[in-house]
Amino acid sequence: MRKKINTFIIIAMMAGALTACGTKTGNANENGTATKGDTAAVTSEVAEDDVNTTEKSDKDSDKESEKNSDSSTASAADSSSSNGVIDTSDIFSNRDLKQEADLEGATSYTVADGQDITITSEGVYVISGTASNMSIVVDAGDEDKVQLVLDGVSITNTDSPCIYVKNADKVFVTTSASSENSLTVSGTFTADGDTNTDAVIFAKDDLTVNGMGTLNISSTDNGITCKDDLKVTGGTINISCEGSALESKDSVSVADGVINVTKSNDGIHAEDSDDDTKGYVYISGGTLNITAADDGIHATTIAQIDGGNIDITSAEGIEATEVQINDGTINISASDDGINAAAKSKSMDIWVEINGGTTTIKMGQGDTDGIDSNGDIRVTGGTVDVTGQSTFDYDGTATHTGGTVIVNGEETDEFPNQFGGGFPGGGGKGGFNGGNFDGSFDGQFPGGDMNGEGDGNFRQRPDGENGFSEPPEGFDKNFNGERPEMPEGFDKDNLPEDFDKGNFNKDFKNGGKGKKGENTTTEISTEEATEM
Repeated sequence: MRKKINTFIIIAMMAGALTACGTKTGNANENGTATKGDTAAVTSEVAEDDVNTTEKSDKDSDKESEKNSDSSTASAADSSSSNGVIDTSDIFSNRDLKQEADLEGATSYTVADGQDITITSEGVYVISGTASNMSIVVDAGDEDKVQLVLDGVSITNTDSPCIYVKNADKVFVTTSASSENSLTVSGTFTADGDTNTDAVIFAKDDLTVNGMGTLNISSTDNGITCKDDLKVTGGTINISCEGSALESKDSVSVADGVINVTKSNDGIHAEDSDDDTKGYVYISGGTLNITAADDGIHATTIAQIDGGNIDITSAEGIEATEVQINDGTINISASDDGINAAAKSKSMDIWVEINGGTTTIKMGQGDTDGIDSNGDIRVTGGTVDVTGQSTFDYDGTATHTGGTVIVNGEETDEFPNQFGGGFPGGGGKGGFNGGNFDGSFDGQFPGGDMNGEGDGNFRQRPDGENGFSEPPEGFDKNFNGERPEMPEGFDKDNLPEDFDKGNFNKDFKNGGKGKKGENTTTEISTEEATEM
């Protein structure tokens, strides 16, 4: 009996303990805090701290992940060529290629006339509104990444940049989806101390332009200037300027987006005047329509194109020390050289190499070259279609091991070479009324073209100025560039003592013509020549 009673008491005590525990745990889980018992309350507080710590840890992790994403590359979006001379593995980060900003915790500003907005710390800043004579100034820490989201902003300044990056690790200028943004500088730029702030967007540090909206830029000098690495990965950018549309010291890289340059001196310009090992242009995608008075694309070191649709109308289409085309569709209309490889950098070899893509070049009249290399030309793939009087000009060697080469509408396996220019017509076969010169003169002369055809009429003087429609009085249209025959018995080694050999040689090289039609050969009679 006693054993049964003891057993009953033990069971009752256990049941009570279980009930109490169940009540405390239920209150803590349901309400977040316990209504009874110190132990339950402590347990709840610890649990709440654990949740807060986890949330804080997650946020810190997200922030660190976002920070690190800028240094991580998105290989899936990388269309670089394995043949590329530039190492493109780490050009574009994930954040460069991300077209929408994370607006959680972002700070918003509305621009106002005459009131600068100065940003001094890392973060995302949304800018909107219309104003004049004000600047968005980024002056943050050396490790700070700042993202400016343009969400329907219009700024018109007289003499200062609309966006001025004084200091940061990196700045992103992102256009929000479907937004229209306009930045204009209408007068002469004023320097900031020793800094020549010469662009609507001027950055001393790395700059990336991306987004899903439109950015219109109008400038009396440069459109966008970056003193470090400049990247464009998205959005639509329309630029009209007097200087360079996109300019950078170290590099200009384009992954995607639409870039329309309707007016510029240079469309894209990469150059460090103090270091000729820097200054490359890399394009792997996007659509670029460039109109330029001078160069469409100018790089000190390398211009490498791995993709994209590029249309250039300019004096020179693409100019660099090394030009490499691996893919893409490129159309160039040029009045000087379509592609020009020259010694912009003394630390590199000079060459043009085409491994893929479709490159179409149409040249203007006169002394112009479709592809001009002061070194070599190599075509290993793709299609190269050149139309013009002088299609290829190279000082080194030209090799064609693959792909298709079309010259003036006809496919060929050989490269015609306009090496060293020519006499009339800018070519070795230049015509002076069909004359056969040795190609030592590279100007334009009377009525000649590269095929040696001409009518003897002056169309352009050797100094490049417009000449006469008719030859000068006394001009012999039948002159063929050959030395005139000397009188019978003439001995050039036995001349009279008073004979001016120097002037005679000058006249002799002029084909017997002295100053402006003066016939010096008649000054020596046949009789005198016989006596010599």
